Amino acid sequence: MNTVEKYFEQFEPSIQERLEQIRSLVKSTYPACKESISYKIIAFRLNKNYLYLAAFKNHIGIYPLLGLEKIENLLEPYRAKGAKSSLHFKHHEELPLVLIKKVIQHRLEASA
Repeated sequence: MNTVEKYFEQFEPSIQERLEQIRSLVKSTYPACKESISYKIIAFRLNKNYLYLAAFKNHIGIYPLLGLEKIENLLEPYRAKGAKSSLHFKHHEELPLVLIKKVIQHRLEASA
């Protein structure tokens, strides 16, 4: 699997749509991002750092979440148990796109 499109193809349409929402948000927030597949998941290069996006059976995950101390209190409901550097968005819940945009913006600030 070497393209984001091929990554999407392995999931049902509803999950593809959720992935695309986040992908579009990353691209609209930082049009210069470089998109690729790394570690068999989607990787966005935001200046010097990366933001990873992956889909699983029950959720979509965003990794790593370093340098987000300013918005830490907003992230708590989406923290994975035992995984402080990731957020999990359950498929049966609406994506918190405003929060995800803040995560992207803070990752950009951390990598400037």
